[in-house]
Parts: sequence; structure tokens; C-alpha cells
Amino acid sequence: DVQLVESGGGSVQAGGSLRLSCAASGYTISGTIMTWFRQAPGKEREGVAAIYRGGEGTYYADSVKGRFTIAQDNAKNTVYLQMNSLKPEDTAMYYCAAGWLGGRWSASSRYSYWGQGTQVTVS
Repeated sequence: DVQLVESGGGSVQAGGSLRLSCAASGYTISGTIMTWFRQAPGKEREGVAAIYRGGEGTYYADSVKGRFTIAQDNAKNTVYLQMNSLKPEDTAMYYCAAGWLGGRWSASSRYSYWGQGTQVTVS
């Protein structure tokens, strides 16, 4: 079975930093797209950042460009999201997604596997 386990969320003040981790089992992250999504209460799930080709390429939502960095460690089969200069509007549940089905990287419907999420709260 494929499992994605997120960790690293928490509560921080605006301007602070957090690093999220997504550890995959039953699924090899190298050579595929791995994506972070977030969902705030009452809002749709949105793509935040994606990494592909073993880290050769990345995508970012405009709202996080220059503040967030996605990376992966193939040896640990883990994807990271370094979040700096956090803003209150970054408050959301953050999810790791895998099993991309093609199409737009930021479309949540295009992924087969999801983690349980980790909460990020910025005040």
C-alpha cells in the first residue's frame, strides 16, 4: 500500500519559518511528480509546489514564489517544503500528493495518493 506521511506543521508568528516533510512508503518518489497542496477552511484545495524529474524541475504557485522551496531526498524517499516569511494567509492544512495522472500539476483531481495532512497556523 502507498502511504504518505506529512509532518512538521505547527503554529508560528508571521515572518517565521517551518519545514514540512512527506515520507513515502510503497511508492518511489524519484522520477515522478510530487506535490504539496493546501486547503484553508471554506476554500478549495490549491497546489502550492511540485517537484519532478528527481528534483530537476519545480513548480510554484504565484502566492508562494520566493518564499517556499520544495526539495526531495531520494535516498530517504521524502519530499520537503521549506516555508519562509510565512504570512497569516498561509494558514491551512498542508497535504502531500503523489501518483500524478497527467494534466495540470496543481489540479487536486489529478493525483491518486494523499497524505493525512499537517496543520500550519500563522498568526
